[in-house]
Amino acid sequence: MTAADVEKIMRLVEESSFDELTLELDGLKLCLRRGTAPAQATAAPAPAAEPASAEASLHTPPAAQAGSPAGAAAATEEGVCEVPSPLLGTFYRAPKPGAPPFVEVGALVEEDTVVGIIEVMKLMNTVRAGVRGTVTEILAADGALVEYGQTLLRVRKSQ
Repeated sequence: MTAADVEKIMRLVEESSFDELTLELDGLKLCLRRGTAPAQATAAPAPAAEPASAEASLHTPPAAQAGSPAGAAAATEEGVCEVPSPLLGTFYRAPKPGAPPFVEVGALVEEDTVVGIIEVMKLMNTVRAGVRGTVTEILAADGALVEYGQTLLRVRKSQ
């Protein structure tokens, strides 16, 4: 692991909602923690969380975007679903540089249609539409750093 790799990891953690990251790779252990003071342990039990369904995540915009006018207008549009980023990383619209994008505005997609790739630590993770319909808007630029839950594109559901 190079110094550039460590800097990239630090930027990803800094721009994410994570408070701590521990990474062990080839005998190297890297621990990153946000803040300067150690966290105080509390005796309060953590509430049990219900697992969110994939269908629910398509219809619910992330809290960070809910307050934006564009996000609010699109969320009120009937039959339009948001396809969120499943991970924090770099979003790519095409399978390789110079290749045509997976989808364009106006493209028909199925639930399992690949709409992009998220690169995390040199691992490529496919992003699927998760809904059947027509792509109405592509919000994430090719090569952009995206957050977990950030809307990548919008799809008008087919009836």
